[in-house]
Formats: sequence, C-alpha cells, structure tokens
Amino acid sequence: MSDWQNALDNALQAAATHEFGVIPLSLRKLPALASPHKVDPPGTPKCRGECGRFGHGVHDATSDPDRIRAMFEAARHATGYGIACGRPPHYLIGLDLDRDAEKQVDGVWELRKLCARKGIAVPRTVIIRTPRGGYHAWWTGPSDVKVPNRAGQIAPGVDVRHSGGYLVGPGSRGERGLYTLASDPDAVTVHPIPEQLLTLMTATKEQPRRIVGARAAAPASGGRALVALVKFVLDAAEGQRNNRLYWAACKAFEHAAAGRLDANQAEDALTRAAFDIGLPDKEAEATLRSARDEVLGAA
Repeated sequence: MSDWQNALDNALQAAATHEFGVIPLSLRKLPALASPHKVDPPGTPKCRGECGRFGHGVHDATSDPDRIRAMFEAARHATGYGIACGRPPHYLIGLDLDRDAEKQVDGVWELRKLCARKGIAVPRTVIIRTPRGGYHAWWTGPSDVKVPNRAGQIAPGVDVRHSGGYLVGPGSRGERGLYTLASDPDAVTVHPIPEQLLTLMTATKEQPRRIVGARAAAPASGGRALVALVKFVLDAAEGQRNNRLYWAACKAFEHAAAGRLDANQAEDALTRAAFDIGLPDKEAEATLRSARDEVLGAA
C-alpha cells in the first residue's frame, strides 16, 4: 500500500470513528495543498476557507468523507494527515513531548516532573509515538477556553497544540518515519484534560521585550534553526511563498518562546528572506505579525 493510500485510509477512519476534522499533510508535516489566494490583490480580506476551495491549512479540516477524499485527490503527494485541535466536538488539546538526545531534552520526563511537583494526576489517554522517539498526548478540552499554541512554556520539550494547530495522526509518514499509536488499540478514548494542567497551559506569560538598537545573541542551536528556516522560505516555489513564510515564522517564534532564539532577530531574518523571494512588504509584514501573535500573543 502506498503512503498516500495509507494516509487517506487512516484519515477516513479517524473522521468516521472519532469525528476528527482532518487535512492531508506532506512528507514535511505541512498542509499538502497550496493556498488558492496567491494571486489575490493586496488588501484582500483573509480567507479561512469561506471560498470553499482547498488550501487554507487547518481551516480546511473536515470529517466529511467525500471532502476528505477530494482533498487527498488534489494532494497526491500527501503522506500523512493532520487532526485539527480546538474544534468541536472534542476541542482537542495536544501535548508534543519531544525527546532529543543531542539537545538533552526529554519532554516525557519533564512532564512527569511537572505533574509530580504540582500534584497533577494525569489520566490515561490517547498516546501517539513519533518517529524520533517522542510522544503526542491527546485530551479533550472545554468549548469556551482558547489554549495558546506554545513551545516549551510549561516545561522544556513540551509543546502545546490547540486553536489553529493540528496534530499528526497515526499512520502518517514524515521525513523521519511513521507516526504510530502507542495506546491500546482496543481502548482508544480521548479523556478530558486535567483542570490543573489546563490552568498551566492558559496562564499568561510575560511577553519578550523588543530590543531597540541592539540584538540579543541567539544560542547556537537557535541560530542553526533560524538558518534552516530562512532557507526553507528562500526555497519556496511560486504559490508557496506566503504559506512557507507563515510556517517558518511560527516555528521561529516557538524557538523564541522556549528561549532558544531572539524573536526580533528571527523576524528581521525572515523579513529579508521574504523580500528576496519577492513577497510584497505589506503582505510579508502581515504574515509575520499574524505568526507572532499566534505563537507569542498579541502585544
């Protein structure tokens, strides 16, 4: 069976069994369909799927099997699928527990320490094993609470996914391998998130101060990440430029939130990259501002 067929089958099953809204993902775990608004004139109101066409990232997510099949037919290069967070009926909240020996990060251990320190009893729930040895933990959340997408705020190596975010579904293939179900396949139940853990996720955090006239030195690991993100933007083909800039900016600001990178340095570098690939100044500025507000919060 091809990776495309496997991803489609698993996406359809996730939608039918759990009513998850899904989208096709590329090998790089990015939304597989390009934006249909690449030729929209400047100042056009931002579309989040109201036009009915594909290419709005997580805003295209659906549990309708016919629309899922149509999206995958339009993205024959897809190798995985994403499950939208923060949407009815489950208002899914995900924790991405990263394990990286090179960076000496173990999100699983850090979450255990955090819960033990705070006296949080973490229930059993759906757990997905990532190709790098990390895990994704899924919970349901309340319908009236927006949880910011954040990297490393509640604990090192622990990233939060909710409103506007998505989780890579089991059966997806990324560049590093396959995402698999680590839970009991006969007891796949997404449990409500512990209230204390939700409180930590929604706590207001101090915003990084904008440095005037000087730049803070970024740690080496953050610097390497920024170089890779800039290259990712510079390699964008026509029709992918704005989507790539937004994705790279979100990743850069996640590094900034975790203290691995200076947010202003990242924004400057990505602004230059956007200029080099020919994005209009106002479009690039709006995209970067949107990414910064999404990850770091509106200033």
